[in-house]
Amino acid sequence: MPKVAFIGLGNMGGGMAANLAKAGHEVRAFDLSDDALTRATSKGCTRASDAAEAVRDADAVVTMLPAGKHVAEVYRSSVFGNAPQTAILMDCSTIDVGTARTVEEEAQAKGYAMVDAPVSGGIAAADAGTLTFMVGGSEDGFAKARPFLDKMGKAVIHAGGPGAGQAAKIVNNMLLGVTMAGTCEAFVLAQKLGLDPQVFFDISSKASGQSWSMTSYCPVPGVGPETPADRNYDGGFAAALMLKDLKLAMEAARGVDAYTPMGGEAEELYQRFVERGGASKDFSALIKMIDDSWTPPA
Repeated sequence: MPKVAFIGLGNMGGGMAANLAKAGHEVRAFDLSDDALTRATSKGCTRASDAAEAVRDADAVVTMLPAGKHVAEVYRSSVFGNAPQTAILMDCSTIDVGTARTVEEEAQAKGYAMVDAPVSGGIAAADAGTLTFMVGGSEDGFAKARPFLDKMGKAVIHAGGPGAGQAAKIVNNMLLGVTMAGTCEAFVLAQKLGLDPQVFFDISSKASGQSWSMTSYCPVPGVGPETPADRNYDGGFAAALMLKDLKLAMEAARGVDAYTPMGGEAEELYQRFVERGGASKDFSALIKMIDDSWTPPA
């Protein structure tokens, strides 16, 4: 089986690396956190002393890092020149489109095939191997990356050229942030108008107000399928990460002169929520800020 280097073993990366090891790959893993490395080795990965060691002799390199500056630094200082030129490079971080395109252009100039492949699905999907990958890069890069991405996801979609995966991810998450904010507002208003939340869910989830935020990720405890709302909004997709993605979307919108008033309003709402202490809570906990007097159904 091909050897895989995996750099970045946080909440998402740890599960992804474990699934590659479970599929039979030799996974050499590195993270700045010793605890993260220990968890990875307990799930079948081999510990590397640094990123450069991890990528040596690798057939594939996967990175899952916090921001564009980290991605650029790791590739420039540790991957380029240390990984074999035959290795396929896959950055699964969620970063700005500009950095993704720049790093991929640098990789191509150095003889590497590289794709940007951000994910959707959250921690549970990372652990279960059911992520959705949005992939940007050449047709050849996509073909080389797909066998590895298939081991970590249920859907692997080629979005277009370099940076297209990041573009798809941030636009998708802008839409998610907007629809969740609207869903939270709707439940608060429904309750103030005397509607039972379950009854409103039963109606709206089958009517024109239906959305994923309503039917699959309802922000009201005890209504619809189980969601982080049923666990005091713990776990799931942290509000701080939603804010990060909204900021990336607004940055991209300014770069192409796109008018995104709803995206901007969602960014402002999540900024206030994070500043008020909601950073680590699931993003659907925004409902608790939209109306401080809101109470969940008994």
